[in-house]
Amino acid sequence: MSATDREERVHVLCQAAVHADACRKCRIGYERRNNVYGEGDPCARLMVIGEGPGETEDQLGRPFVGRAGELLNKMLAAIDLKREEVYICNVVKCRATMETPSGLRNRAPDPQEIANCRPFLDEQIDVIRPSVILALGAPAAKSFFGSAFQITKMRGRWYEGPRGIPMMVTFHPAYVLRQTGGEINAVKRLVWNDLKQVRAKLDEPPPVPPPEQATLFEA
Repeated sequence: MSATDREERVHVLCQAAVHADACRKCRIGYERRNNVYGEGDPCARLMVIGEGPGETEDQLGRPFVGRAGELLNKMLAAIDLKREEVYICNVVKCRATMETPSGLRNRAPDPQEIANCRPFLDEQIDVIRPSVILALGAPAAKSFFGSAFQITKMRGRWYEGPRGIPMMVTFHPAYVLRQTGGEINAVKRLVWNDLKQVRAKLDEPPPVPPPEQATLFEA
């Protein structure tokens, strides 16, 4: 990857982040503190896509920086990847919340919020052109494969993602953290199996382009 190509990708992503920050198509665009566009290597081979920002991410304007982010960093390290070597973003760029007796709580983004934010995510995928996409959690998976996607039954296998990019779906780190007792170890084993598949896919040699075919008019 040339330095010029990297600079061009950084420039496009920075411009897109400005546009995302100005977006007010959804109510949550008026309620959030910060638009959490995404961060990481603009030439990353692995793109990680979560559901949406939580409270800490909303405060800092960065994806996956709370407890779930700490676990994600460990997940990446387990397959020999540093956080700065991948690109991390979310399906929606603003924190979706709901009122409860104890205050604001995170909620899954609704279909309209996902649809409104999708052009930003599509642009990120187009610019970065990753070799592999890792989708974290049911809302992220459903945004690509529809509401019938059941993560407990359908995670851990390869799907054709946008632009034909191989996509793996696994549990969201926040879901892992909510487990207790023996359940947390069982879920961690499933996630580890999924991550090993991601590592193996990244280690595959790139496809060899077919040789150019001679034309009938060549001497």
